[in-house]
Amino acid sequence: MRRTDRLFELIQILRNGGLHRAQDIADRLDVSLRTIYRDMDALMASGMPIEGARGVGYRLTAAITLPPLNLTMEELEALHMGMAVVGEAGDPALKAAAASLSAKIDAVLPMDTNAAPKGWGFAIYPFADAAAGFTHMPALRSALRSRQKVRLTYTNLTGEVTSRITRPLHIDYLGRVWTLAAWCELREDFRVFRIDRITKVQTLPALFVDEPGKSLADYRARA
Repeated sequence: MRRTDRLFELIQILRNGGLHRAQDIADRLDVSLRTIYRDMDALMASGMPIEGARGVGYRLTAAITLPPLNLTMEELEALHMGMAVVGEAGDPALKAAAASLSAKIDAVLPMDTNAAPKGWGFAIYPFADAAAGFTHMPALRSALRSRQKVRLTYTNLTGEVTSRITRPLHIDYLGRVWTLAAWCELREDFRVFRIDRITKVQTLPALFVDEPGKSLADYRARA
């Protein structure tokens, strides 16, 4: 069972408000006791109103739950844009609520948590940083659809600013950080750019077609 499915099942088990022993939950989901402890810690850290402790049991208190939702990438983008705006608001209660909501979304996003470092996700990025990238989304999405080259002005993690012509291939979402996979003509190789670190996007009139070694399929095969 995937971790996201297991977390959902955990919440369903706890929804009746009763006290549930970790061993009973582990037996029901056919996982180890240690796995249940880790999952409970993750849910509690994400803001779920769970009371309990190892060796005692767990129960859900006064939760407001929603039915399962399947979100498109555009809907997820809109949701996080809204959280980014609220996260920059002056109301401390709303800022705290935005941070709590983002943590809950992190807990159920499909990702390989075994390979992820502790704190992976938007919690390690300020809301303002993520919001900065949304201004470039329309231009990048348009270039993807029309297969136009774009010139990016990009600041890397060390503060170096470069200008490079790219072939945009795919916009992805990694732990609430939006990224652009592209063929970089400067490096003559694939590169993944964090969209919040792009300071300028210039759509060029030049179109591109798939070439051996430079296509989205080639990028995915290498990844």
